[in-house]
Amino acid sequence: MRNKRILTEKDVTLEALPAVTPLSYETYVSNGGYSGLNKATETLAPEGIREIVKNSGLRGRGGAGFPTWKKWDMVVQQEEGKRYLCCNAAEDEPGTFKDRYLLRSNPHQLIEGVLIAAHAIGADEAYLFINCRYEEEIDFMTSALDISKNQGHWGKPTEHFPSGVTLKICQSPGTYVAGEETALLEVIEGRVAAPRQKPPYYPTMHGLYGKPTVVNNAETLSNLPYIIREGAEAFQNIGLKTSPGTMVFTLSGDVNRPGLYERPLGSPLKELINTCGLGVKEGRKLKALFPGGPSVHIIPASQADLSLDFDTLKAAGTGLGTGAIIVMSEDACMVQAAIRYARFFASESCGQCPPCKLGTVHISEILEKIESGNGSEKDIQQVEQACEMVKGRGQCFLLTGAAIAVESILQHFRGEFENHVEKGHCPLTPQPVS
Repeated sequence: MRNKRILTEKDVTLEALPAVTPLSYETYVSNGGYSGLNKATETLAPEGIREIVKNSGLRGRGGAGFPTWKKWDMVVQQEEGKRYLCCNAAEDEPGTFKDRYLLRSNPHQLIEGVLIAAHAIGADEAYLFINCRYEEEIDFMTSALDISKNQGHWGKPTEHFPSGVTLKICQSPGTYVAGEETALLEVIEGRVAAPRQKPPYYPTMHGLYGKPTVVNNAETLSNLPYIIREGAEAFQNIGLKTSPGTMVFTLSGDVNRPGLYERPLGSPLKELINTCGLGVKEGRKLKALFPGGPSVHIIPASQADLSLDFDTLKAAGTGLGTGAIIVMSEDACMVQAAIRYARFFASESCGQCPPCKLGTVHISEILEKIESGNGSEKDIQQVEQACEMVKGRGQCFLLTGAAIAVESILQHFRGEFENHVEKGHCPLTPQPVS
């Protein structure tokens, strides 16, 4: 199905893109493609690139919203020597599919962004870490890499890289945990996707093959050609001062028109649902939504007037995350929703941390007992206690994300859990007539 989106003059990462076939090299160049890279390599020193990105205010689009320039500086401040850059396009969280679209529609934009970042941090080797399920997108990217190399954009000696910059594709195994930045490094090094202990293994200090490494999300890197080509001020003029630029939001769930929508940061959440998504399905009322994927706190309909930016959502007790907005209508059973996400995180646990391996399964089992009609008030309390107990006890965010999803659903919709216990079945599911 063709993804639909609403575009404005503020488009940065999805500008003038076809829906299925990749934008050709010739069309990309005619639209200004690779001029940012030329500027970065011919007229800007690495510190000049970093200064423009710093002034632009670009924040990571992979979840935390961390200032991009700060992560770069952490690597540059390490002792001279080998450095690596990794582009994370391993998305495997429910409701996320924007990296796939960026890879499919405009691979040259991402390649240009990767090369600009490599020059900025002094990395002569960069990896594009792509979900293995994206088979056609990997083919498109492989072809685009060959074309860009043949056109002299990488692989040739430069002032800062006598041996040239090398770009390589590495396939993610297609699991949620593989997207965690240290698990990503493990896969590239030929091992299973399992997060490393932090500290001491922070990628910026001890990353790929033990060397300082920057891991940036695909959407983050896709912003760089525009920023370097148009300047920091042009990017700052989009969105909010503290959250500049646009973000690609994935809208799914109970909406009339799910899809990808690029909007300036600071856009109203209701606008995305009602204008872009054409409202909740079948005229039903909005009940709740995840504004940034199921690893951030769910919010009820009463909070749907929030602004879509990093700081506003954080202040409201949730987060922008990956920009995956999952909408639930008044007919949605919140106990079933909790089970769905608890099962997801339980199935995606790599099993390395006992609290994660056992805790996610335990939470799922209690929720299923409540949903089956055999639960009690004590079981509801057990879910609360289990979520509180496991948060922060894993080597990555998976366990905490699972607890946050379930805990926040229970916090806002405890009455539905109590109704399941009282009635012995889901009140929203029609019961057979005896």
